[in-house]
Amino acid sequence: MYALIIAGGRGERLRPLTDSAAKAMVPVNGKPILWYQARQLQGAGVTDIVLLCGYKGETIREYCGDGSSLGVRAHYSQEETPLGRGGALKQGLGMVPNSERAVLALNGDIITTQDFAPLLKLHQQTGAMATIMLVPYPSAYGVVDVEESGRVVAFKEKGELPHWINAGIYVLDTSIRDELPVLGDHETTTFPRLAERGKLYAYRSRAFWKAIDNHKDIREAEEGLRRGGGF
Repeated sequence: MYALIIAGGRGERLRPLTDSAAKAMVPVNGKPILWYQARQLQGAGVTDIVLLCGYKGETIREYCGDGSSLGVRAHYSQEETPLGRGGALKQGLGMVPNSERAVLALNGDIITTQDFAPLLKLHQQTGAMATIMLVPYPSAYGVVDVEESGRVVAFKEKGELPHWINAGIYVLDTSIRDELPVLGDHETTTFPRLAERGKLYAYRSRAFWKAIDNHKDIREAEEGLRRGGGF
């Protein structure tokens, strides 16, 4: 099975770590984000990973090489000019053999312990063109439940809101390539169209998940992994 990792991000808020390396190479507990992703993908039966490279793509090539050190075969799709995530996926899918019916795709800045098998199973059962993983929407602030009288009945420090957000992890039918933009983002173009046609499904996950966008995220990811993140 093939997987695609969208690894062209610049990581402006992660400077100076990203001054000389791609965002996907930012270390978390001493290992790049890509290392964690490769481990999870390998565990799901992925044998080949197409790395969608952009900014500082050479640092990804230097680390991954042919992929053998990560237990997979590594392939590289380098964008000469920024294509957006949808454009990068479209270009990268061109490297996937026609015999492959579906691929896993991940944003290159996330770490999760989610087993991808249930996600793949749901995708197969529903006949979706795309299946996205969702995670609970965490509140950045304490949430207070209060009665009309003003009496506080519950105080929850940074709990979960009753919503789900896109985790940046997908199962995609390879035929989706025709639906993706040459330039731009799939989440604002392709996914809304698929939802209208009933071809977009979602899997709700409560596994450990963290997007690494700033230095605070690194610290929180490291703490979460030390508490038993599974790696």
